Amino acid sequence: AMSEQVERAFQKQPTVFLNKKSVLVVKKNKANTPSKAKTPRYVKSVGLGFKVPREAKEGTYIDKKCPFTGNISIRGRILTGIVLKMKMVRTIVVRRDYLHYIRKYNRFEKRHTNMSVHLSPCFRDVNVGDIVTVGECRPLSKTVRFNVLKVSKGAKSKKAFTKF
Repeated sequence: AMSEQVERAFQKQPTVFLNKKSVLVVKKNKANTPSKAKTPRYVKSVGLGFKVPREAKEGTYIDKKCPFTGNISIRGRILTGIVLKMKMVRTIVVRRDYLHYIRKYNRFEKRHTNMSVHLSPCFRDVNVGDIVTVGECRPLSKTVRFNVLKVSKGAKSKKAFTKF
């Protein structure tokens, strides 16, 4: 699986040693053919009841900012929002709607905020309008401080105001 090697630096998981000595004994599998050794993979649970995606365990992508396979810990706030744009590499824009109270009129006004969120390659089919749960992590770039932990399908228009 050399499709991950598109950067100038060799992409690997820092916790996995790739240069293990090959064993002389050829192990045969059930079909009596030599089995191809699968490269070991570092995967961890982020905790808080979030399931590790199957693609994180079985995939071959390398992402140091992935909360499941990279060097990222989720701590602090857990928020939810709607996917607004997906035009960056491994980063999406999430819209969060909320209500702001105006005391003089005893009413609420609609407000929203956009946040840039890191999207790991283990989340395959994410579309604009999907509802994502994001968790706070250390700053990953100038604007990114959150990481997608869960994606649930949403079939509404992106400008529709929804209260969570």
